[in-house]
Amino acid sequence: MKSRYWWFLAAVAFASGCGKPERIEAVQLSQVLKKNQANFATANSIEKDFVSNARAWSADITANGAGRGVQLDQNATVATELAKSAVAISVQLGQVRQAVYDLSLKEEYPQSVRDTLITQLAKRQRILQDMRASLEKSVPEFVEYRHSKTYAGDTYPVGIGELDALLQTYKPPEDAVGSALAGLKAKYKLSDTEL
Repeated sequence: MKSRYWWFLAAVAFASGCGKPERIEAVQLSQVLKKNQANFATANSIEKDFVSNARAWSADITANGAGRGVQLDQNATVATELAKSAVAISVQLGQVRQAVYDLSLKEEYPQSVRDTLITQLAKRQRILQDMRASLEKSVPEFVEYRHSKTYAGDTYPVGIGELDALLQTYKPPEDAVGSALAGLKAKYKLSDTEL
C-alpha cells in the first residue's frame, strides 16, 4: 500500500512540475509586453493621426489636383513630413517587435503568441513603409510640376495615387499587445504582481 502512495505522490509531483517552463516563459513574455504597452499605445495613436491627416490631404489632391505655385511647394513639404512620420511610427513599432523577438522561448503557446504578434507588427511596418515610399516618390513630382510651364494644376503625382489606394484599404491598428497580454494572463492566471 505504501508503494502505491509513493507512486501517487510521484505522479502528482511530476504532473505539477509539467507546464512550469511554459508558465515561466509566459510570465517573461507578459513582462516584456507590459513594459512596451505604453509605447505601443502611443504608436497606435500617432498612426491613427498620421493616417487621418494623410487621408484628408491626399483626398483633396486627388479630387482637385496638386495645385499651382506655392501650393506645390507646400504639398512637397507636407509629403516629406508625412514620410518622416511614417518612419517614426515604424521605428516605434520596430522597438516593440524587437523586444518581443529577443525573448528566447521554447514552449509552444508562448512561441505562438510571440510569432503572431511579430507577424502583426511586421505587416503594419510594411504598410507604413509602402506609404512612406509613395510619399517620397511624390516629392520630386511636386517639384517638377512647380518648374513646368505646361502644368495646369489639375493632375497629381503617381505617388499620391498609390498613397490614396493604400489609405483606402487601410484598417486602423488594433491593440495587439494588449490582446496578447490579456490572452496570456487569462490562460496562465497571471497576477499583476507577476508582471
